[in-house]
Amino acid sequence: MPTSKPKPKKPGRPRLAKGDAKGRTVLVRFREEDAKQIERAAKARNQTVSEWVRNALLATIGGA
Repeated sequence: MPTSKPKPKKPGRPRLAKGDAKGRTVLVRFREEDAKQIERAAKARNQTVSEWVRNALLATIGGA
């Protein structure tokens, strides 16, 4: 009787649960000196640059 081999794991991170993934990506370009300031601000708050930018923008529009 043949035994089936288990499927190999796919590379990459596992899918997020429905509703956990962010809905959309927005690309923004910054001047080098602005990007460095943003990186320092994010690091000072123990956040990723994405988290810091997201929080800053949401606070600006009243969404945070």
